[in-house]
Amino acid sequence: MSEQTKSLWNESVHLPSFPTLEESLEVDVGIVGAGITGITAAYLLAKQGLKVALIETSQILQGTTGHTTAKVTAQHGLIYDKLIKQFGVENAKKYYQAATEAKTLIENIIQTHQIECHYTNENAYVYTNTDNYIEQIKNEMKAYDKLNISGELTDNLPLDIPYQLAISMHDQAQFHPVQYLKAILEEAIANDVHVFENTSAIDVEFNKKTAIMTANNQRIICDYVIQASHYPFFDGQGFYPVRMYAEREYVLAIKTEKDFPGGMYINAETPTRSVRNIRLNGEDIWIIAGDSHKVGQGDQKINYFKNLAKFAKDTFGPIKIINKWSAQDYTTIDGIPYIGTVSSAHDNVFVATGFNKWGMTNGTTAAKVITDLIMKRRNEYSEFFAPTRSSFPNSIKPFISTNMNVTKEFIKGKFDTTKQSISNIKTDQAIVTKIKGSRIGIYKDQQNNIHAVKTTCTHLGCEVSWNTTERTWECPCHGSRFSYTGEVIQGPAKEPLQTIDLNTDVEK
Repeated sequence: MSEQTKSLWNESVHLPSFPTLEESLEVDVGIVGAGITGITAAYLLAKQGLKVALIETSQILQGTTGHTTAKVTAQHGLIYDKLIKQFGVENAKKYYQAATEAKTLIENIIQTHQIECHYTNENAYVYTNTDNYIEQIKNEMKAYDKLNISGELTDNLPLDIPYQLAISMHDQAQFHPVQYLKAILEEAIANDVHVFENTSAIDVEFNKKTAIMTANNQRIICDYVIQASHYPFFDGQGFYPVRMYAEREYVLAIKTEKDFPGGMYINAETPTRSVRNIRLNGEDIWIIAGDSHKVGQGDQKINYFKNLAKFAKDTFGPIKIINKWSAQDYTTIDGIPYIGTVSSAHDNVFVATGFNKWGMTNGTTAAKVITDLIMKRRNEYSEFFAPTRSSFPNSIKPFISTNMNVTKEFIKGKFDTTKQSISNIKTDQAIVTKIKGSRIGIYKDQQNNIHAVKTTCTHLGCEVSWNTTERTWECPCHGSRFSYTGEVIQGPAKEPLQTIDLNTDVEK
């Protein structure tokens, strides 16, 4: 294999292609987003006899799900001590049980359909090599005891990595997410699910019946809408832009001379370092992830892939990089995903977002909860995850912090006085300058072609920043991403950045 900027998961599986939606249709449920939530929900609903349409703005499994580290675990960092303090023991137990039941559902689907997806049971570890986190890990163990979670403190970590203390959660798992989801999508299609690619949803309209409106002016008329699109394209006055924030993370697939000892690992401190493995085609491949940062707020002087490669070389010896990729996910202000009706005003439109980079279990939980709500079945987790939940008093500090950060970034962009010289721009470098009073981003590509865009995000008007690692313009307020030529890579923005012709727009 040669080094690729495509995820290992997508490179190693041949996925089918599907048509664009060219004419309106009517179904029971319209699902937007063909990742783990959308595909699992389509599968579950079709099993109940409902007619389902599933649409994806690009190709299936090319979004966050296809770029995950694919840990199927209830160990989402050092979370349970915080949950107990914020929501109490019973609600913290619900979070753990929901994740554990999601893992069980995945296992049952694999067994039912005999899916080969490299599913292995592993212990999951959170470790630290920093004095500041020793007490937090000990407190997490106390939380495990209160919640009857099977785990232990250990100073005998199987992985040869610098650490002082670790906590394990027993009987967790990992798999190949695209192999798994390709198989259950095939089962969904066999149950008459209609799948469309290159079909963008832009709004939901409410006439005699609800309908999903697409960018090419088609309608999916349906009783229920599921927004499994990572970020809700229809807000419904749920005010999602002020209730969560976006982060990016970077991933390497590598070969090393060392044998992998088993287990899944993530550190407690920053920068994040996550390690797992998978055996593909007789080869042992290590998955190294980390260097999270808020979108549009990374260090422009850092190449995060090089950072991860240095960590891997320093820790595990000589390496060969096979693949590198990145992922983006949203975190809610209280750390709990939003799963359920988008707002109290629209009880037939659902949302699933804010998985905080733990989408394999949270996304599966979302599919199950929303399926139960549509089928009018009781789900013991629906109130806990509901986007309309009354957790605001517990979330006032993170709410203020998140929105002060957005305000700071908005103001910083608007009052940016940067005016770098275009004549000094180097190959594969971007600068920000001012042209006729407008803030302009300019990138010189590797063939020395110049690409200029107006840096105002087309979502809510923040000013985008350059990501050196990925050669993209990124919004620091709500996470939209654009190519260096201005096209939308990732929403919530729906329109591209305005391009600038330097021959006519540069001040003479």
